[in-house]
Amino acid sequence: MDITFGYVSGALYALLLSDMGVAFRKRLTIDGIKGEKNMAELRVENVFYRYKNGDRDVLNDVTCKFDSGRVTAIVGPSGSGKTTLLSILAGLDKPKEGKVLIDGEELGSLDLDQYRRERISMIFQAFHLFPLLTALENVCYPMEMNGVSRKDAEKKAKELLESVHVSEDKHKRYPSNLSGGEQQRVAIARSLSTGARVLMADEPTGNLDSANGEVVLDILKNLAHAGGYCVIIVTHNMEIAQASDLIYRMKDGVLT
Repeated sequence: MDITFGYVSGALYALLLSDMGVAFRKRLTIDGIKGEKNMAELRVENVFYRYKNGDRDVLNDVTCKFDSGRVTAIVGPSGSGKTTLLSILAGLDKPKEGKVLIDGEELGSLDLDQYRRERISMIFQAFHLFPLLTALENVCYPMEMNGVSRKDAEKKAKELLESVHVSEDKHKRYPSNLSGGEQQRVAIARSLSTGARVLMADEPTGNLDSANGEVVLDILKNLAHAGGYCVIIVTHNMEIAQASDLIYRMKDGVLT
């Protein structure tokens, strides 16, 4: 699929949203977190990628790994290949050479729709909330798409919203009536409605002021450290990168 995260079509976005399920409790206490089966590791081995009709490799022999319980930042200038790498990690693009593995399974051997349904979740810079759904309905939507009853979805959605500090009086507000920080926290709650153990965030604080950015970063760090999630952040913001557990630097398609 020849597409990058900066230009997600409506159909693709609906697909990404429908990739959600249920597994989260208040205060970042995750059901069944104990045990290795709930951990996740993404590994990239000697990956090359070139756009169709391109004259150079956008990714050049990239090797790295992303572990549960850790926030990993990918930094670099625009056009360096960060978003392309994220797209490949999400199974939206396929490498020209090399491979990507999750928990030892190569993405090329998996049902990628199921992979995106069950094993990864996305958080976008522009929030991508449905404008005609309330905050609560936005979080309920992916669960209902996966067959969860309305009653159960609402109960879980309320817990998720509270866990990211969105108070009950704002659950029935539409996105246009929420601040940018509140919208991003709703988007995080929606991503947590999946059983996925990997959270991928593309510039999650890019549209926020510094105070709201710190709140969002704290939530993501807690998800990694207390919840055992594998959190991957693509960012230009070196303050965010320096607050991460591991920093990869991308320049001209080379990761160091």
